Parts: sequence; structure tokens; C-alpha cells
Amino acid sequence: MYVCGPTVYDEPHIGPARSAYIFDVIRRYLSGKYEVTFVRNVTDVDDKIIEKAKKESKDSEEISKKYLDAYHEDMDLLRIGRPDKEPLATEYIPRMVKFIGILIEKGCAYESAGDVYFDIKKAKDYGKLSNQNIEKMEAGARVAAGQIKKDPLDFALWKKAKEGEPSWGSPWGAGRPGWHIECSAMSSDILGDEFDIHGGGVDLIFPHHENEIAQSEGAGKAFARYWIHNGLLTINNEKMAKSLGNFISIKSMLEKYPEEASSDILKDFFLTAHYSGPIDFSEKAMNDSKTAIHGLLETLKADKNIRNLSKLAEKNREYIDVFKNEFIRGMDDNFNMPVARASIYEIARYCNRILGGKKTPEAEAAVQHGINTIRELGKILGLSLNKLNNHDPKWGDLSIVNIFKIEEIEDKIQQRNKARQEKDFKKADQIRKELFDKGIVLEDTKEGKTEWRPRN
Repeated sequence: MYVCGPTVYDEPHIGPARSAYIFDVIRRYLSGKYEVTFVRNVTDVDDKIIEKAKKESKDSEEISKKYLDAYHEDMDLLRIGRPDKEPLATEYIPRMVKFIGILIEKGCAYESAGDVYFDIKKAKDYGKLSNQNIEKMEAGARVAAGQIKKDPLDFALWKKAKEGEPSWGSPWGAGRPGWHIECSAMSSDILGDEFDIHGGGVDLIFPHHENEIAQSEGAGKAFARYWIHNGLLTINNEKMAKSLGNFISIKSMLEKYPEEASSDILKDFFLTAHYSGPIDFSEKAMNDSKTAIHGLLETLKADKNIRNLSKLAEKNREYIDVFKNEFIRGMDDNFNMPVARASIYEIARYCNRILGGKKTPEAEAAVQHGINTIRELGKILGLSLNKLNNHDPKWGDLSIVNIFKIEEIEDKIQQRNKARQEKDFKKADQIRKELFDKGIVLEDTKEGKTEWRPRN
């Protein structure tokens, strides 16, 4: 899975945080079924970075490092897992130069006065991702001053060096790569010429992703099998963006909710809308999520007083598992996170009804099973369900319960029980540790049974 990451020229805000969170959840969920390699690039050479460097009288490298560090810090505060690989554009410039050379050899690109452009006429079905009509686009296209193109829609693969700007050597002279070429070069180098998922915001569909397809296919690569695009975060129905001055930084948002699970409050808000559509930020929406998360935390506190886990009635298990299956159904249906979210709250409501009744061993066991399930599913949605102030950057390392392999957990428990019966306590301890490392805690009851729950 390859996702377009940040252009690091300023403090992060909660708009890009939505995209980072959505793909973190998708990665978490898919990790229950597949071995996932998650790549998210960093654009660390760009017009905006150069402009910011001039404004602050610093070099571009210093600016990009400063704001990449800020991005990492904020993602850790939000407990959003880091990708498996995070290539920097500046690390891949030799590969980009090679990629551009291949496009020229294949007749899909041409050099013009030190610049190199992709020849849009050589792109097969250009506009197929964004459903754009190339004739209509050409009618409204304009060529910027200083550009010498065959077609107004031709886009830059290599930009001739300008005085005072960072540059690298190439067969066409000193310069720097265009924006689109970096993703084609990085994704193919790390994931191969064809990979499963390419993701990013809907604002990247055109021209960025459309151009990626054109240049990758032009170089003879099959490229991405599936595309996933997240909707934008708006405020007062306008896109939240630094250029519009209507953005909210991640740190200021966390400062506004300096309490239990403040990162969960923002995530719960994100979960209320389907990832592919827009979501409008408001004080009311955040307060609604605050109320919801605090209610969930109150339910989870009940497990501190529950000890008897052995008398779970089948009807209770079945009722809770109905909503667990609804969670899976929702996520399998194009990652319908609002359905997954609702399933967790239905389990919490069921637990609360039981807690309001007679306190019996059966009731306690039902609540404990419900709480275990909430924590299990909550981890897939990246919810800490704990105090935010206890930050742990390692939390993002995906020690989650794999809900698709519960049979494997039960089988491990049987292997451990057999080892204990045979007095092979070393093997029994190894199995317990193996499950613990995967996020599973075993608890031996007085009745001689072994229960399991997600590690908090």
C-alpha cells in the first residue's frame, strides 16, 4: 500500500491528520488478513518548501527536517502508526532521473530548454481515473511564462535550476524533479511495478494521481490495482487549508481537550463519516465525540470490578458477537468506518444494560466479554481507550488482536493446557509469551479454565 504523504513546509494540522488516520486504520484492518507493507512518502523538495526557506532565511533541507520532525511528533501524539517505509523525495532523485530517462527513450517525454515534460498525447486513456475529458482540458489550459511545451497539458518531469534554489545534476542540466515523478519512482522501487493499493486525498486525483498513472504506464509499469481516496476535512463547508487561514493545528486541538483520550475524541469524530466523503469540523461535532468517548471509558471501567469470567452464557456471547460480525461486515464493505464505530457503541450499550441489572456471575462474564471485544475492535480503529497524557510512540507498532484468527488463539490455549498437563512448563510459558507479544493476555481462573483478552 502506497499513500501520498506530507509536503513538509509548515506545522501539521488536523486536515492531513484525517488522511493519516484513515490509512492507519485501513492498514490495521488489512493486517488481520494479509501481510501488509505500508509506504508513505515525504515530499521534502517543493516550491512551498523553497518559498518557506527564503522567508525564514534558511536552506530547504533545514526547513523540511524541522517540519518532518513536527509531523512525526504530532502523529505520535495522536497515536497514529508510522509506515513501514517512509522514503524522502531527495533520497530518490537518482532513481527519478533514471525513470525520466526511460520515458524519453520510450518517446513519452521530451527535453525543452533544460526542462523535461511528459508528452500527454502519449498517455493511454488519460483522464480515466478522474473521468476528465482531455479535449475539454486542453481547451482551457494555459502555458506559464518561460515554458516551451508541445501541449498545454504536458507536465514537468524535471525543472531547470533557478538561481538560489536547490538543484541536482542530470543529463538535461542542473535542476530538480517535478512533483508527480517522485511517487512513480518511489512506489515502483519499493513495491514493484504493480502493487495493490495507492491512496491519498481526493484533491490528489487530478492532476497528481492521473499524472502518476500516465508516467508509470508510459514506462511500461502496470502500477496500482486499486485506488483509495479520502474526503477532505472542511470547516464551515470550506476545505481546511493553510492557504485559506482556516486550519487548526494538531497541538492546539489536543490542548483544547487536555483530558482522557483526547486523541480518541478526534478519531471518533473522523469515524462518524465515511472515509471517501467530506466531514465538516465544528465545536458541536467534537463535543458529541467527547461525550461518546467518555461514555465508552465509563463502560470500560467496569472490568476493574469483575473477576468471575467463567460463566458466560451462550446467548450473551452470541449477542455481542453479532455486533462484532457487524464491525467486520462494515469494514469489509469499502472500509465503512461509521458502521464499525456504531458496532462498538452497541456493545457498550448492551454492557451498560447488564450493569444496570442484577450482578450475577453470568452478568459479570457477559460484561467482561463485551469489554474485551470493545478493546479488541477499538485497537483496529486505532483507539487508545486510555488517558492520552500517557503517550507511548511505540503504540503505533500494531500489537493488535487479529480478529480473523481467533481459532488460532484458542488452538494455542489448548496447546498450552496440554503442555501444562504434561508438566512441560517451559513450553507453556513460551506459548503464553508468544500470545502476549501478539497482544493477547491469558488469565487462568480458579475453576481451571483459561480466558484471554486483548492486552491494554
